[in-house]
Amino acid sequence: MELEAATSCRISSSFSRLLTPPPAAISFINRDKPTKALPVPLSGNLFANASVRARRNFQCKASNNIEVADKLKMAATDFSDDLELSSLTALCPLDGRYWEKVKGLVPFLSEYGLIRYRVLVEVKWLLKLSQIPEIPEVPKFSKAAETFLENLFHEFSLNDAKEVKKIEKVTNHDVKAVEYFLKKKCQAHPEIAKVLEFFHFACTSEDINNLAHALMLKEALDRSILPAMDEVISKISKMALDNASIPMLSRTHGQPASPTTLGKEMAIFAYRLNSLRWNVSKVKILGKFAGAVGNYNAHLVAYPDIIWPKVAEEFVKSLGIGFNPYVPQIEPHDYMAELFHSIILFNNILLDFNRDIWGYISLGYFKQLTKAGEIGSSTMPHKVNPIDFENSEGNLGVANGGLSHLSMKLPISRWQRDLTDSTVLRNMGVGLGHTLLAYKNALQGIAKLQVNEARLSEDLNSCWEVLAEPIQTVMRRYGVPEPYEKLKELTRGRSVTQESMREFINGLDIPSDAKSSLLNLTPQSYVGAATELAQNIELALRLVNGRSIH
Repeated sequence: MELEAATSCRISSSFSRLLTPPPAAISFINRDKPTKALPVPLSGNLFANASVRARRNFQCKASNNIEVADKLKMAATDFSDDLELSSLTALCPLDGRYWEKVKGLVPFLSEYGLIRYRVLVEVKWLLKLSQIPEIPEVPKFSKAAETFLENLFHEFSLNDAKEVKKIEKVTNHDVKAVEYFLKKKCQAHPEIAKVLEFFHFACTSEDINNLAHALMLKEALDRSILPAMDEVISKISKMALDNASIPMLSRTHGQPASPTTLGKEMAIFAYRLNSLRWNVSKVKILGKFAGAVGNYNAHLVAYPDIIWPKVAEEFVKSLGIGFNPYVPQIEPHDYMAELFHSIILFNNILLDFNRDIWGYISLGYFKQLTKAGEIGSSTMPHKVNPIDFENSEGNLGVANGGLSHLSMKLPISRWQRDLTDSTVLRNMGVGLGHTLLAYKNALQGIAKLQVNEARLSEDLNSCWEVLAEPIQTVMRRYGVPEPYEKLKELTRGRSVTQESMREFINGLDIPSDAKSSLLNLTPQSYVGAATELAQNIELALRLVNGRSIH
């Protein structure tokens, strides 16, 4: 026992010396203390002698690492101080690498867009007040004054937005900054200057913000997202029509299954995507304009004889938005959750399409058109990678992650309101930006596809076993006993050829016309109604929503 304990103690001591950081390591952590040279132990201990060189090397490397790390730190600090925002320095790739593909969303979903729509709402509200006879303090504006006010948002510029941001630095309130900006712009106009205090009259900031966000979404959908969805559906629908009669081996569970046509499989995606596109477009975008807690409190104190809920409804609907009459301080964002969920579902279907096309390219069913100068792999010159579909898939994942958070978070607000929605809503452009980018990636990939009919036919010719299904079905019709079991014994786990299948058919006790029909059957011709289904895809799309897909 004593010998065992002594041995254990020596081994423990040796490992302890190895695991204890040398002075150089301590100096590396504590840079204020100088590094000292390690003494060379004159010990016969195996572990100690074996570690001497390693510890010396560690000391040397640690000293070098300190110098390199300090230089990198200094360089990084100097570099970051000199950087300005550009496509190369943007933290978000949507504002950098992918700018050209998503910049169409900028007028709607950027900070500039938010400020511009706030200006629009403030101006439109003042114009609305001027049309209410019960508010004599704001008389009806002349045509020239109306034009002046409307031009404040029609001609709203980047410099105007910068001016608002300068005011915000003082106010530390973004909506109040817009109000002050408008007052400053209008103070020299003799007619409008008399009613400056009716800018933002009886409004809470959320009255302005919810309508601005609603308009941002509406415009982004109408001008960018829905047209991009339509283009995706149109291109996939064309793939369905162009390839309606091209037979293709199906794969269920990754294994050969009953043949279909390439066009019919594309028609499935066109139909699914079209249904979700319709769901997105029919979500009713809503707005509120009911004051601090949704009761028109201040409105009624100032002008008790006006039916403010009716005025608010007229005003909100005049902006092309649906009206929500029951609200706390905020519009509760339920429609946004529904909208983003519908876009997520559309994106998931497109993601499914991307993966299927990726697989078909891998099988050789599609070739990809090459572009002069383009490189597929930095080391393998032969490669033409399906990068567009991969990029689309990746961006759909990023988009859905952001939109999922928006849809789950936005309908939840403590009591009459909290501010958590404010910062989250600023990220609508991220989710929708990656969505638009993914659509464009997919479209770019589709444009490169070229059907490889020879490869499709080759796969079908090697899978005569897929005819086991129709043969055993015909056998059932004519009362042949155990048809499934007979075909299972013939085909399962065995190599099946045209000759072996014909031999089996010739041995069946069925009517001659049925036998003749089966003998004429091939994997290429056994596609059921797939061709007709693909050819009718445009009609099917119109029946779903009454829209034509161009």
